[in-house]
Amino acid sequence: MEHAAFAIAVIGLLGIGAQWTAWRTGWPAIALMLAAGILGGPVTGLVDPERDFGALLKPAISIAVALILFEGGLSLNFRELRHAEGSRGAVGRLSLIGIPVGWALGALAGFYVAGLVWPVAILFAGILVVTGPTVVLPLLRQSSVATRPRAILKWEAIVNDPFGALCALVTYEYLRRSAQGVSMAQIAGSLLGAAIVAGLIGFQVARAIAWAFPRGHVPEYLKAPMLLVAVIGTFVGSNLIQQETGLLAVTVMGVALANMRMAGLRNIRPFKENVTVLLISGVFVLMSASLNFAVLARFEWRFVGFLLALLFLVRPVTVLLSLAFSSVPWRERIFVAWIAPRGIVAVAISGLFALRLDELGYRDGETLVSLSFAVVVATIVAHGFSMKPIARWLKVTGPGDRGLLIVGSTPWSLALARLLRELDVAVTISDTSWLRLSPVRQAGIAFYHGEILSEAAGDELHIGDFQLVAVTTENEAYNALVCSELASELGPDAVYQLGDSPDEDRRRLAGSLRGEALFETGWGIDDVTERTQGGWTFRRTLLTERFDYLAARAALPDGAAPLLLLRRNGRVRFFTHAAPPKPVAGDTVVSFVPPRAVRQANLELGEQDA
Repeated sequence: MEHAAFAIAVIGLLGIGAQWTAWRTGWPAIALMLAAGILGGPVTGLVDPERDFGALLKPAISIAVALILFEGGLSLNFRELRHAEGSRGAVGRLSLIGIPVGWALGALAGFYVAGLVWPVAILFAGILVVTGPTVVLPLLRQSSVATRPRAILKWEAIVNDPFGALCALVTYEYLRRSAQGVSMAQIAGSLLGAAIVAGLIGFQVARAIAWAFPRGHVPEYLKAPMLLVAVIGTFVGSNLIQQETGLLAVTVMGVALANMRMAGLRNIRPFKENVTVLLISGVFVLMSASLNFAVLARFEWRFVGFLLALLFLVRPVTVLLSLAFSSVPWRERIFVAWIAPRGIVAVAISGLFALRLDELGYRDGETLVSLSFAVVVATIVAHGFSMKPIARWLKVTGPGDRGLLIVGSTPWSLALARLLRELDVAVTISDTSWLRLSPVRQAGIAFYHGEILSEAAGDELHIGDFQLVAVTTENEAYNALVCSELASELGPDAVYQLGDSPDEDRRRLAGSLRGEALFETGWGIDDVTERTQGGWTFRRTLLTERFDYLAARAALPDGAAPLLLLRRNGRVRFFTHAAPPKPVAGDTVVSFVPPRAVRQANLELGEQDA
């Protein structure tokens, strides 16, 4: 028990530490988690999964993978495919054509290159036909990839993931039952029936939840726990009917729930996403910690040839054949053909079937373990570190860092946007009124017409790509609502609003429900509107070694207020940030000043009026 508690603490520290390091450095999180697991396992011996968890290890990993797949399915909204033109057909092709082609090519590589016997080569190729959400989703989260290839990779990873286990199961059942005179058609038919039943189980559970939750049959505080229990129950129940169909059941359950427009689900989603981050971190570290140097010693040089064939032949040919004559552009086809990291599911299923093959008397069963880890390491390193440069080279990157999103078109926000554009900062203004957006359009500034909290805005704007959000409408309560909603995606330190700063009056809007104030002075909407109408505008001041921030601030006229700091690297920071920025030479300070101060500055310091 003490070993298990210590191991859980170490796994959590290593996993979340690797995720944080990836966030700070921009390195692939999956590669860091892999390294962390090896460091904590075979290198230092702090974690020994077999010793620490015993018989609970495999069921715990299986349930964790099921929860990860369910949460991934929960993010698969068909509207995303409709928005990314051509994605739906591409995902269908990668499933219907890609799986059989990848299976056949992988089996040929396993037999002729890796030297595996035919039964083991076919089974292992079945496991490798799909990528995994445990590695693809962290990669996509860290990379700026265009909408369509991003959607294709995400849907392929989650939708196809259960089929790797099913392909391996078909092979295993044939090997096990062929001696009894059972034909391949009979085996495939029975497994297909079990898969259909599993899918129906997942769909019916999703329908039951979608019926019960909105009608108040489950209290709010029990919804998340009940959903977790439902996922685990669906996974285990489906596996009792037919082994390895549970992953398919929970994937169908997640996709069905995501597309049933259930209002109460949005409150549960952040909890599910947090649980998934913990599970991916923990399970990935756990699996890499279980590496055994004795197993790695069985690695042979011919396996290097197999890895090269997998990277440069099997995957590219599979994708290019699957997407032939499709509407997906060639650059995106090549990008998708290169990206195919394997993760937890491949290793877990390989370990499971390695034991079963040994029981049937097939040699090379134990080779699957070392070979599967080699595939995971090779694909994670190759694809994890090359994804960003390959995307840039093929010109399939997304919008990347999109600077500042301003919600609310007003004279004040338009003046700020104009100045930021002059400073080469990307800025977008959003408003529900086409009329209020008229001066924005005339100024040539990027805009979005619609409700910023709508689903369409989430699909079209990709709000997570923005550095900061400033909500500047004339309605303080609405400003607070937008900040509260977007804080879960961007973080509370990235959402700001116009409106009076919270004070000790308990009858006012609580500070926890608001965004950060835009001004240190606590100016509200009326204060800013009045000053804008009085001719106040923005002034920019470039800091130097001789004219630092203290000097610039002292030079401001009475009543003027510094608003934000533009770093030399293009990053924007408001001065009201919880950790106030420390200006240095080369940074630019943007202040809100009276009109006479601007004219005087132009005369004395040669600064430009916004």
